[in-house]
Amino acid sequence: MRLLLIGDIVGKPGRQIVVRALSWLRREEQIDLVVANGENAAGGSGITPAIFQELRQAGVDVVTLGDHAYRRREILALLEQESRIVRPANYPLDAPGRSWTVVEAADGTKAAVLTLLGRIFMPPVDCPFRAADRVLAELPTEVRVILVDLHAEATSDKQLLARYLDGRVSAVLGTHTHVPTADETILPGGTAFQCDVGMTGPHESIIGRRIDRVLETMLTHRPTHFEVASNDVRLHGTLVDVEPDTGRATVIRRLCLCQNELPAPVSPPPAVSDEDDS
Repeated sequence: MRLLLIGDIVGKPGRQIVVRALSWLRREEQIDLVVANGENAAGGSGITPAIFQELRQAGVDVVTLGDHAYRRREILALLEQESRIVRPANYPLDAPGRSWTVVEAADGTKAAVLTLLGRIFMPPVDCPFRAADRVLAELPTEVRVILVDLHAEATSDKQLLARYLDGRVSAVLGTHTHVPTADETILPGGTAFQCDVGMTGPHESIIGRRIDRVLETMLTHRPTHFEVASNDVRLHGTLVDVEPDTGRATVIRRLCLCQNELPAPVSPPPAVSDEDDS
């Protein structure tokens, strides 16, 4: 089977390229499971129920979150009800939302998805190593394909956890820094790994935000609103081929799609909501 993790979707530009590209991309690459990090999908920080539904309708099977999981209060009720969105598994056990989910991929394979927060240069959270152990013990024994979205800042954090989980999960793919790394590999135990799969959104920016707004704050220390940028929109992610029976990864490949590389839509894509981009 083939799975895709789409890197941090930033604001409306990121959502628009996902809506436009994903149906074509699933066919072109014969993708069985699409997971997307959506914690920055609402105006660059957080996610709303409407945006979650928008991503699902576009073809995203599971949405993962990170340190901005609760930035929009309206998402809390959906996190308790919906099985296709997961918050970090190393949040406290009574935190709203699910720490893992199992879904059926397009080829019929059952696949588990979880996300973990790193600890270096990140908000204080529970131990990701112990949280991973707990989730793996809770998963149904017949589920072999397991994808971990590792939402962390430091490459050392990501490398350590990937080594710890090597041979126990199918892939450990990093998000959060918004910058893709060229270190994709398959570890000795059969786990695919990459420090960061990159950002889906405007790349003429400072990790998705308008350059002039970020620069003004850096030069003057005067607070500004870091608006989402709009130019050079790209979809970044990583594809992994996995043996369904063993859960071992066989191929890992970076993906970068620019807006102007996409085929013209046969019909206009679904409308993308403006509610979050104020």
